Amino acid sequence: MAATLQEILLGPDTRPKVIADCYALIQEEISDKSGVSGTAVKVAYKTVNTFMPGHIRNMVEKLLPEMVDQLEPFWADFSSSGGSGFGDYLPKHGGEVAQALLSVTDAKAGSSGRPTIVKAYGSVRGSAAKHIEAALPRVGDLVMRYAV
Repeated sequence: MAATLQEILLGPDTRPKVIADCYALIQEEISDKSGVSGTAVKVAYKTVNTFMPGHIRNMVEKLLPEMVDQLEPFWADFSSSGGSGFGDYLPKHGGEVAQALLSVTDAKAGSSGRPTIVKAYGSVRGSAAKHIEAALPRVGDLVMRYAV
């Protein structure tokens, strides 16, 4: 039986590397953004980093287990289908994957007591699914680095 994503990504030796890779992936995605919604994402990211340095990396660390849980059904389907690249698989289910991942960040924003963070999140939430879908090839490739 194929290993679960929790086994692959959240082991004590692997988890710190995955957190660092996720944080790097976020920075790459942010820097690649353009246009009006890309500018909004960059402004929100800068706002959060200005008011709470280290918050994004801290959130990656906190949210990783829940994000992995949301990706698990897609990983199981991918594994059973005999696909060769999770980075190719995820975009084919982009809307569904994006909504699953956003359920985690929406819940976190809903329970946050930090108005600046909530406002920054709210300013980009409308276009978030589109940005997540654009990042899915990188997300899948990141997972595959640890799955082999």
